[in-house]
Amino acid sequence: MKWNKLGKIFDPTEHQLLKDCEDYAQSPQALVFDDFVRIYFSTRQRDPVNGKYLSHIAYVDMTKDFKNIISVSNETVIELGELGCFDEHGIFPINVLRHGDKVYAYTCGWSRRSSVSVDTSVGFAVSHNSGLTFEKLGNGPALTSSLNEPFLVGDAFVKKYDGLFHMWYMFGTGWKQFSENQMPERIYKIGHATSADGINWDKEEGRQIISDKLNVDESMALPTVIKIENRYHMLFCYRESSDFRRNKNRGYRIGYAYSDDLKNWNRDDRQAGIDVSEGEWDSNMLCYPHMFECESNVYLLYNGNQFGRLGFGIAELGQ
Repeated sequence: MKWNKLGKIFDPTEHQLLKDCEDYAQSPQALVFDDFVRIYFSTRQRDPVNGKYLSHIAYVDMTKDFKNIISVSNETVIELGELGCFDEHGIFPINVLRHGDKVYAYTCGWSRRSSVSVDTSVGFAVSHNSGLTFEKLGNGPALTSSLNEPFLVGDAFVKKYDGLFHMWYMFGTGWKQFSENQMPERIYKIGHATSADGINWDKEEGRQIISDKLNVDESMALPTVIKIENRYHMLFCYRESSDFRRNKNRGYRIGYAYSDDLKNWNRDDRQAGIDVSEGEWDSNMLCYPHMFECESNVYLLYNGNQFGRLGFGIAELGQ
């Protein structure tokens, strides 16, 4: 793959977002319409009770050349969970998929814990108004921790091929305290599940489908898959699981893998076709990729430095 960067196209600090949300536009995900593209993202609000972050889903509508903003939502598209629910403290990210006259949404809901920082699961919601708002099927998750995946589950990306729904997601393999004075850090890999209806899922329990490159503690997140001709291409982001927040050499980068059967994946990050820029908004990290088709072209949305605090950019796949 060879991506041509078109630059940063959305900066949340330049727009009026949801109430008390001032920055972050994380994990951009596209829904293409006839005459515009809606890009969902996760933004952050300070919890007035304790000052910690709450993550909400918003969107920006853009022209199909991604040069002009049509509108920015000022209301959340999906409510956070009730007290004690898996998505009580935030939703990040949301992945959307057209299904007939509905839009399905697969959310990564998170809630705080005491011994470790967070727990996550995959939720399911449906929109009957072209993605303006979503209604949850229930208060519980559609995919969550289980016997052989006992930790985090999230970051769902769903596509339908040959009548079967496929979900690629991340699952935690453990928490590890890398230094004595720091909180434990999570380690996660990419897994695969299938469904006949897009609601009830069968996981390939505990099977890591993308091989490690850095070491066994490497973390991988946000898989995104697209089919070009007869081959399936996956991008994802990966990093070291410690000292990654301020050390640019240990932060997120974009990885690549391909498959011819949707089951076996071959990793070759040299073919990812995109890397950090020099002195730009994406000079320290690349994270949260999302591939989609629009007007016969293939595009890549992604975040840069500070995990998307100052917005997201786009790249176009070259010939």
